[in-house]
Amino acid sequence: PKVEEYGDSLFVVMHLVEPVPGVGDEALNVGEVDVFVGRNYVLSVRNRSKSGFLGVRDRCEREPDLLRNGSGFVLYALMDAVVDRYFPVIDTLEVDLEEIEKQIFNQGAARESIKQLYELKQRAMVLKHAVAPLLEGASKLHGGRVPQICAGSQEYFRDVVDHLSRINGSIESIRDTISTAIHVNLSMVTISDGEVTKRLAAWAAIFAVCTAFAGIWGMNFEAMPELKWRYGYLMALGLITGTCGFLYWRFRKAGWL
Repeated sequence: PKVEEYGDSLFVVMHLVEPVPGVGDEALNVGEVDVFVGRNYVLSVRNRSKSGFLGVRDRCEREPDLLRNGSGFVLYALMDAVVDRYFPVIDTLEVDLEEIEKQIFNQGAARESIKQLYELKQRAMVLKHAVAPLLEGASKLHGGRVPQICAGSQEYFRDVVDHLSRINGSIESIRDTISTAIHVNLSMVTISDGEVTKRLAAWAAIFAVCTAFAGIWGMNFEAMPELKWRYGYLMALGLITGTCGFLYWRFRKAGWL
């Protein structure tokens, strides 16, 4: 997106960001509108977008007095129509972000949430690349050395700049929230992995005790009085069971199991 001045003419490039038809809000289509503006003409060329600007024409026909401001007002009406199409995209991003935030602390949803957050961040960046350059270009038509074509429509372009500033601020807020949510998700994954590690370590310790006792009484030494004792087997089972039960209780109390 850009606004360039060539003598008495203007060349404006704007990006249209819209959901892909049939896919939903998860994918965005980026189209382009090239506008050539002269003293007595406005020519727009639309690429990769099926949504036209019949509403702009209807608006100009309903308010013929505004056309006294010349082709600059038509340019404003086109820019305003493009910017208005950004708001539904922002609303969708905010709704999707709220839904993902609700899932962050659900059991087992952290990894899936990270994927969704990265996809959401990519969609926000698509909109950012369309809005930020256009905000800079629209500011040239509102303040400073305003092109002669737009001299009578400065107040209208201020409305466009205000809308773009709001959208840009919303995008920055969404990006910050996404970054925070990603950090929280990574922390949740780390905590989850830590819980799994503790459970594995606890069970390993319990089975290690069983293995240790079994290994001691499994040695083939002749001078082992427990092997010839009538109640040696029952004592061994009782000792192993009691020790493992005690360890299980301790680990359970500590929150490891």
